[in-house]
Amino acid sequence: MSLSSESPDSKIPFWRDERYVKIALQAIAVLVVFIVFSLLVGNLNRNLQQSGRQFDFSFLWNEAGFNIGESLLTYAPRDRYIWAIFVGLVNSLQVMLSGFVLTTILGTIAGIASFSENWLVRKLSQVYVELVRNTPLLLQLFFWYLAVFLGLSKTELKPILGFFYVSNRGLSLPWPANTPMAWIGLGLLILGAIAAFIIWQWRTKIMVEQGASGKSQLFMLIGIGIAALLILTIGLGWQFPSVVAGAVSGGMQLSLEFSALLIGLVFYTGAFIAEIVRAGIQSVSRGQWEAARALGLQSSLAMRLVVFPQALRVIIPSLNSQYMNLAKNSSLALAIGFPDVYAVSNTTFNQTGRPVEVFLMLMAIYLTINLIISTIMNTLNRAVQIKER
Repeated sequence: MSLSSESPDSKIPFWRDERYVKIALQAIAVLVVFIVFSLLVGNLNRNLQQSGRQFDFSFLWNEAGFNIGESLLTYAPRDRYIWAIFVGLVNSLQVMLSGFVLTTILGTIAGIASFSENWLVRKLSQVYVELVRNTPLLLQLFFWYLAVFLGLSKTELKPILGFFYVSNRGLSLPWPANTPMAWIGLGLLILGAIAAFIIWQWRTKIMVEQGASGKSQLFMLIGIGIAALLILTIGLGWQFPSVVAGAVSGGMQLSLEFSALLIGLVFYTGAFIAEIVRAGIQSVSRGQWEAARALGLQSSLAMRLVVFPQALRVIIPSLNSQYMNLAKNSSLALAIGFPDVYAVSNTTFNQTGRPVEVFLMLMAIYLTINLIISTIMNTLNRAVQIKER
């Protein structure tokens, strides 16, 4: 009796072989996508030809001919469309970056406040979250724009905490002077932050691996902190707003539209981040709280040193979605007249009659911004995860 020299796989027909079936299904899926995409592109070209136009972006180098209400960059109506869109993009990035910082601070505070032992603080946090999360964002933007800022008086300019002015013209805030000394101070602050991070990592390493006290590194950190405080208070040459002839001058002036948009986005997104923070803190086992209290730590120290660092592993992945939502929701600036990239693009395609090209550019811009946000947040998420050995 002889054994067959053929392998078992050779007896299976290729249409029943799982490996070939998977490859075939993927090839069919790619083919279907290609066919659908070809049909859409062909339909687009036919429609453009019927209207006597071609698909191109040459219009971007034509003169824009419209004004932009406010911008960080120099802009004039004689500039090209591509520069106008870039100016709008910078305005959008200004709102997004400011919103990321402020909404993180507000959401973290509100999320931690939901665990406060103070009844009033805890209830205020709950009311804020429930009220804001269940109200449409566009309605909230109109509320801040029409009811809050436009409802303020033009003549009665009263300072808040002695430094901030709020009126129907916008917000006036203290701001560092635009001098070489201030820029040097800012550079020193950045270098100090980098040095403090390196020293902190060094201190943690020797305390864990060598059992050292880390006092010398602690003194270095204290010295860096004192130097940074001096630079912040003295070295940046702060300019404070003041009322001169019935108008606010000095400091940084934020327009009515920018202020309403930023505050609306911050309060709205902050409510969702508060719930994310609350869920992250609740994910930490109760034994960690009990262990911290057994060591004699107060509730605030237990939260800051024990619970919150562990909660970050749950919080950061969900923050990714909220940051991307804030970036996309900034396009609602059109409703209250702030010239972001969407508002400028809307004016562009109305004047040029190029909606397809302009909206493709908008899609590419928002897609790129969200991919960058996702990449940064995923990198941060990997940094805080537990490294298994």
